[in-house]
Amino acid sequence: MSQDTIYEDGNYLKKNPTWHEEDSPWKAKQIAKMLKSNNIIPSRICEIGCGAGEILNCLANEYGDDVVFSGYDISPQAFEICRKKEKQNLHFFLKDLLDEEAISFDVVMAIDVFEHVEDYFGFLRKLKKKGTYKIFHIPLDLSVLTVLRSTPILKGRQSFGHIHYFTKETALATLKDTGYEVVDYFYTRAFLKLPRYRGWKINLMKLSRSLCFSLHHDLAVRILGRFSLLVLAT
Repeated sequence: MSQDTIYEDGNYLKKNPTWHEEDSPWKAKQIAKMLKSNNIIPSRICEIGCGAGEILNCLANEYGDDVVFSGYDISPQAFEICRKKEKQNLHFFLKDLLDEEAISFDVVMAIDVFEHVEDYFGFLRKLKKKGTYKIFHIPLDLSVLTVLRSTPILKGRQSFGHIHYFTKETALATLKDTGYEVVDYFYTRAFLKLPRYRGWKINLMKLSRSLCFSLHHDLAVRILGRFSLLVLAT
């Protein structure tokens, strides 16, 4: 059975009924920060695997009608959610972007996507042709703690469909191996920033991660985990 099936048959929606819509405003801010810091002023932005479409919706509200946004997803359930958000500068398609011929954008985004894809090398090589700039958000599931405990990795596999696991170094190497030139990157800290992570145990974990991250970014990520990487590439 293809891994894509869980996104088409409703299985993924059962496990993730909001399709992570609540995280989208925060992710959109990280993307806007990346574009601004690299002086990229796009007119056409696309997201592959757009899910509920809320990241694009947030960006469309921020940039206004001068920028056209397009979202592609293979899930009929996700499409039913996102198509209701269409407006003058925002459009959604129940299609695989990689199957579309002779189409290209200023910026193509794959936000928490290729860790779900069986042939992620083939996916990345095909995606490279679809835009001048590419933005990736990549969960860094591998850390000393996750290797020691193993439960977080298995939970990510069962609940979120993660079938590939990365460190910062292997994520960047994967992009370079598939022909990308990395322009910029920075860590993102959803676990520390989003209000849905709460409770006294989680607050203790947040405190330890925050303190360690302030002392040494790479070491905190490598040992404690729960971080992601936002990458701008060409």
